[in-house]
Amino acid sequence: MELLQKSIGAQILVELKGRKKLKGRLRGYDQHLNLILETAEEISVDETSEKAEPINTVIVRGDNVILVSPPPKEPTKE
Repeated sequence: MELLQKSIGAQILVELKGRKKLKGRLRGYDQHLNLILETAEEISVDETSEKAEPINTVIVRGDNVILVSPPPKEPTKE
């Protein structure tokens, strides 16, 4: 839980049951791992592409959370 506390205000990636992913700024959480994400996007991935659909602020029920991590870094253009 200390890692979540340090992530408040930062972008995180949340993987959910049902192969769903959300990316957004962590606003808060509780002991059940319920999360509040701001400026969130639902990420859809298929074999050839990945697209993000904005959903603004969302409350995620902790029972559905599989993984919380920092979002993947964008590749740098050189």
